[in-house]
Amino acid sequence: MTQRVDLSTVMDRISIDAVITGYAVAVDDGEWADYQALFTSDGRADYRTAGGIEGPASEVAQWLSQTMLLFPVRQHLIVNRRLDLQDLGGYPGDGAQVQADYMNPMRLGNDTGNAGNAEGTAPPTAPNFVSGGRYAFDLVRTDSGWRIRGVTVHEKWRSMTGALAAG
Repeated sequence: MTQRVDLSTVMDRISIDAVITGYAVAVDDGEWADYQALFTSDGRADYRTAGGIEGPASEVAQWLSQTMLLFPVRQHLIVNRRLDLQDLGGYPGDGAQVQADYMNPMRLGNDTGNAGNAEGTAPPTAPNFVSGGRYAFDLVRTDSGWRIRGVTVHEKWRSMTGALAAG
């Protein structure tokens, strides 16, 4: 491998990492146009193991925009990223797969079971809902940079407190 190929591979890894981070930030901030922009035009997302839907990224973004209204506080963490770049005989190709673990703590907007006390102190900030699992991302290099062709959520666990646990 030449230094040019090595540099290209490093740049691909950095660019792909930015896409995965952008995915988490878009979901946390409710930036659904940014979420959709991370996908190819035929990109799909599958949230079925987490109780969601599967379909084109635009439909999933619409579903997320409504579902996440319940949880105005969320902090999506994507860690332990394992990236496999397509290898074309020692040269990087235009495809990549990423497996990454996630933990997703979220807080309800109106959790009256954890409201502040009579002295006016703020309510606790502990999450009402936390889930964890693994993402499987399929990415492709496009003229606009790396984009997600597909993402599948593999939820492994969840925990609920407050109003969610009672329901």
